[in-house]
Amino acid sequence: MANDYAGDVAPQLAFEWWQNGEAVLVDVRSDAELEWVGFVPGAIPVAWKQWPSMAMNSRFDAQLMAAVPADKKVLLLCRSGVRSIAAARRATELGLVAYNILEGFEGSPDPQGQRGNLGGWRYHGLPWRQG
Repeated sequence: MANDYAGDVAPQLAFEWWQNGEAVLVDVRSDAELEWVGFVPGAIPVAWKQWPSMAMNSRFDAQLMAAVPADKKVLLLCRSGVRSIAAARRATELGLVAYNILEGFEGSPDPQGQRGNLGGWRYHGLPWRQG
């Protein structure tokens, strides 16, 4: 167990678990991020915080519990793998087997401050859409 949740998994392994039905993929990014940056088709959106104020989603617990069957792992995805750690900790407190997806959707910023070039769900060629 890593830091009070089940662990961290690479995007490719997360995709494999999700595709073979072992886990539910939950995207904890804000609605704005999903709309403007892109999303994973079939992932369940449950925002951890909402833009523009980045206030906590007061319905996170209920939405997450409704999205994840008791017999499934939950894979949590955010922009870079930070909010998804917090969400994985909370999911664990709620009794779920929760994993953080390393690198997030966009990965870390490169030397020019741009995301998407140094890792992340999109970088690894996993399914996503924009718009």
